Amino acid sequence: MEGGAWKPAAVVAVVTEPRFTQRYREYLEKQQLLDRQHRLEKMPDGTVALPVLGEALPERHLQELRNRVAPGSTCRVTQLRDPVPSKKAQGGSPAQRLRLEVSRWVEGRGVTWSADLEADLPRSWQRHGNLLLLSEDCFQAKQWENLEPELWKTVASALGVHRVAKRGRVSPDGTRTPAVTLLLGDDGWVEHVDNGIRYKFDVTRCMFSFGNITEKLRVASLPCAGEVLVDLYAGIGYFTLPFLVHAGAAFVHACEWNPHAVVALRKNLDINGVAHRCQIHFGDNRKLKLSNIADRVNLGLIPSSEEGWPIACQLLRRDAGGILHIHQNVESYPGKTLQPPGSSEMEKEHSSYPQQIVTNQWTNGATRDSRRKMPSAATKPEWQRWAESAETCIATLLQQVHGKPWKTQILHIQPVKSYAPHVDHIVLDLECRPCALHG
Repeated sequence: MEGGAWKPAAVVAVVTEPRFTQRYREYLEKQQLLDRQHRLEKMPDGTVALPVLGEALPERHLQELRNRVAPGSTCRVTQLRDPVPSKKAQGGSPAQRLRLEVSRWVEGRGVTWSADLEADLPRSWQRHGNLLLLSEDCFQAKQWENLEPELWKTVASALGVHRVAKRGRVSPDGTRTPAVTLLLGDDGWVEHVDNGIRYKFDVTRCMFSFGNITEKLRVASLPCAGEVLVDLYAGIGYFTLPFLVHAGAAFVHACEWNPHAVVALRKNLDINGVAHRCQIHFGDNRKLKLSNIADRVNLGLIPSSEEGWPIACQLLRRDAGGILHIHQNVESYPGKTLQPPGSSEMEKEHSSYPQQIVTNQWTNGATRDSRRKMPSAATKPEWQRWAESAETCIATLLQQVHGKPWKTQILHIQPVKSYAPHVDHIVLDLECRPCALHG
């Protein structure tokens, strides 16, 4: 990493004797020239420097100070190389500090600060320890290109970080590799702690969703003691780790095909002390050779994990079955007909229903146990319809995979977050049990 913390841009100041300071201040305030973002500074020779706005103080103001405001005063211009922010500036928002330091630095390079440049500054960002992750919709103007790479040192200084990265669009390569460019610093490795679990990952190689914390907390509270679990889309361990660390799963088979995520997953299993209870399966989970081992299967892929449903059914124990945790993005446009499961693409991430028992025998022999609870007020009808459609699909797959009927039951529909306008990320907890065969 390039050395240490970086200094803010120099500030122009006018210097005079202490006894004239108040007169200078009043004049500069009246002329709207006083820089309120930085403190007055006492110079080594006993004089006082008053920070002013702009790249220079016009000569006419200097003449006015010398001849009319404070006759006989020393009046010279200097640059404060390490200006001290005022209390007001220190209390400003991070966005205000960023604007102040970047605009000063830009003007110091002879570039005119404009409304277009100001509008191109970020209003929000992600902070990962000492790494700042900017969104793709900022610093897009052509003028910035001529100011790199020093620009990123100024941004880092303004926001108190040492590294800066900028995100692009997630690559549609199946591994969900984030298009993140490291602008300042040597590497993109960061660490987060959620619910006592440490997650390390490289922001330029792996995704991390803050919005999944509610589901990670829910997973941590599930009664998984003694169970074998398969996490079909493990990533860096978003859900694998809560299942192992807090939920008490006896063993987890973690499937992942992004090699960078696998590197992070190995680190995270190790630093959280659970590596001995997890086996990583690197590659396409649709080619997984495991079967008949799982008490639970986690399918934490959005917008849809449907491609993993057949292997999930294959993984459930034939003698006792288990529970599927199925993630899905569900549209809830008023008046729009919900598309049943059958064709969907793929992003990693991750209201209990009573009804009378109504057992439906289908033509293919699969059985659905419809002891569902009536949707609560918080459950959208689109979620319920998708869950019932997914249940039907899973019951059919179970019949095909195992060659005998299974009972399925919707246990819970959990909203995770709003993924986009009218699109909700939800999780369906679906219980799947083999029907008893009577001779």
